[in-house]
Amino acid sequence: MPYVNIKITREGATKEQKAELIEGATRLLADVLGKNPQTTVVVIEEVDTDNWGIGGESVTVLRQQNG
Repeated sequence: MPYVNIKITREGATKEQKAELIEGATRLLADVLGKNPQTTVVVIEEVDTDNWGIGGESVTVLRQQNG
């Protein structure tokens, strides 16, 4: 049973976009590895930009710096 965990920043991904990610990840595992879509689990976690850091800075700060 494949388990896929997709982490994205919480910035307004729509319900439709999330559904497309779930379908696409499931299809990719079926196409590439022959995994059964019925047993493939996909979880999307949305993380606040204050809790996501790159290069020692939070994404919130980086986005403020880059306008």
